[in-house]
Amino acid sequence: MPRFEGAKRYDPRVKNIQVIDGATNCVYDVFSASEAEFELLFPKGQDVAFIDEVYAKGDREALDRAFNAIWTRRVPKKDVQGIHGILFYELESKKPFYPTRKDEEAVNPDGTHLR
Repeated sequence: MPRFEGAKRYDPRVKNIQVIDGATNCVYDVFSASEAEFELLFPKGQDVAFIDEVYAKGDREALDRAFNAIWTRRVPKKDVQGIHGILFYELESKKPFYPTRKDEEAVNPDGTHLR
């Protein structure tokens, strides 16, 4: 994984993931993931994931390795050059809004588009 030194620059080989947690003290951190790590979490063009579904559909050992690496790569928000995925923890109530697990296709409870 390339490290940035001095001025931050966009690196197209990494994807930024914003983590949204149900905890009251959640700070919505952003982490950098390699393409391969990103694809483990967000298959088939998806950009929204829920941690329980990620583990239900994936290889636990591979996911644990990926997360151990990802958690070491927090990106300060002032340095983020785009968010490529959103990972939800403990927020089951958000699932109906993302039936396709694609942010741009988010819907209201009645099925109408949010955007």
